[in-house]
Amino acid sequence: MQISVTTRTRASTIAGIAALALIGLGLILPAFASRSVIQDLFFILTLLTLAQLWNLIAGYGGMVSIGQQAFVGIGAYAMFAGVILWGWDPIAAIPLGLGAALVLAVPMAFFAFRLQGAYFAIGTWVIAEVTRLLVAQWKTLGGGTGTSLPREATADIWGVKAIAALLGLRDAAARDVLAYWLALAMAVGTMAAIYILLRSRNGLALAAVRDNDNAARSVGVDAARLKWAVFLSAAAMTGMVGALIFLQTARISPDAAFSVTTWTAYVIFIVVIGGIGRLEGPIIGVLVFWGLQTAFADYGSWYLFSLGLIAIAVMLFAPRGLWGLFTDRTGIALFPVQRRLTTTSQGDSRNG
Repeated sequence: MQISVTTRTRASTIAGIAALALIGLGLILPAFASRSVIQDLFFILTLLTLAQLWNLIAGYGGMVSIGQQAFVGIGAYAMFAGVILWGWDPIAAIPLGLGAALVLAVPMAFFAFRLQGAYFAIGTWVIAEVTRLLVAQWKTLGGGTGTSLPREATADIWGVKAIAALLGLRDAAARDVLAYWLALAMAVGTMAAIYILLRSRNGLALAAVRDNDNAARSVGVDAARLKWAVFLSAAAMTGMVGALIFLQTARISPDAAFSVTTWTAYVIFIVVIGGIGRLEGPIIGVLVFWGLQTAFADYGSWYLFSLGLIAIAVMLFAPRGLWGLFTDRTGIALFPVQRRLTTTSQGDSRNG
């Protein structure tokens, strides 16, 4: 009898094939989809990426931050600084968002990691607000009122002319396609990296730290190093996504870039509704959020009212989120990370 450890299931194999097909479809979609569809998908993909990153630090790492808007904002402002102050192409300036968010994440983690629970959450929010106030004093980039990307910069973005010629689009529509492809690459890359991490030994260690920090340390897990690595990685990628989002809008202000509602509250809603601590959760959550926004956006305060009602209902009747409710009843996991012991002679399996 041969025993092996695996995470693969029949559902995960089918999901993997379907995911590859969807990625391929996503790449060719701009050839026949309308501009409004591309813009909606850009919105969905960027929010999905932010939700997966927050899910990584909170759902898998146990670090409930409500200051992620700091990284979105500083990443966006770094990209604007590269374009306006140094004359960089906006695409080349996007990685500046990653670097700026990483630099900000170091002092934030230094102070926040000395706090626990609700104090950690409030601490990250306070640091984000301080960052917003400091950036609002940056007069070169518009101060408190913000600024826009120069027209000559947005007119000559790398790759736009080639996309316009390839797909027969106007430059404005080609810019949307370029931003959409970058958002698709970020979403796929982020999810793949998180999935690989969670299936590794570090993923097991991260889950142990989340469940019981002291117990994890007692068995040799370097909890501090792991928390730093996860927090800094998520922050850096969040900054890069923020740079891409505000490249698409081409307009920035401190209130928009550091909005706790848009970049943290909505992201938390997406993760909690879909299912925290599960890769599938943010996918379900972002689709629900987009559907609600589309259906109720014209009804003013009723939109927020509906979000609140749904959040309360899910927390009462499905505390593990919509995907958690589904998988609890069916046992299906599209991206399983739980290890299973399988025996080839008897063909049975049990959780490991």
